[in-house]
Amino acid sequence: MTTDPSTQRSETFTWIDPAIALEKLPRLSGMDYFSGLREGSIAPPPIASLMKFDLVDARFGHVEFQCWPGEAHYNPLGMVHGGLACTLLDTVLGCAAHTTLDAGIGYTSIDLAVKYLRPITLQKDALHAEGSVVKAGPRAIFTEGRLSTTDGKLLATATSTLLVFPHQPGGK
Repeated sequence: MTTDPSTQRSETFTWIDPAIALEKLPRLSGMDYFSGLREGSIAPPPIASLMKFDLVDARFGHVEFQCWPGEAHYNPLGMVHGGLACTLLDTVLGCAAHTTLDAGIGYTSIDLAVKYLRPITLQKDALHAEGSVVKAGPRAIFTEGRLSTTDGKLLATATSTLLVFPHQPGGK
């Protein structure tokens, strides 16, 4: 298949070396980490640039993000790929859990259940995602999230269980 060069598009992504933020991570509580993201003293992870995510709000047990999907996020049906919605929801669920953690404590997803309620199409406004902790414990944190348009139309919901453990720098 030959592609007409006049129809081709490209995009460039830039990010800051994630090792810089990861070095600080074990010494910061979840709230301190998100305060640093908001203030700019901690760079966002590279996935935020790639997927066009921005932190909007973070408080104990709750976060909100916005996302600006583009044509590069289309699936073969001409809609925003469900993987973008899943990744955004996974992000807000994990980040909501992270806000509750003390310094030196890490987490990882055990499960993630996403329910897609309607197709996501390109629009002029951002998508809005929020995640909240339902129950936090010393070994597991249960979260729920919502993805909607800026005018409140619900697009998808999700739940997740996250395993809590002592942070291990470098994944060791």
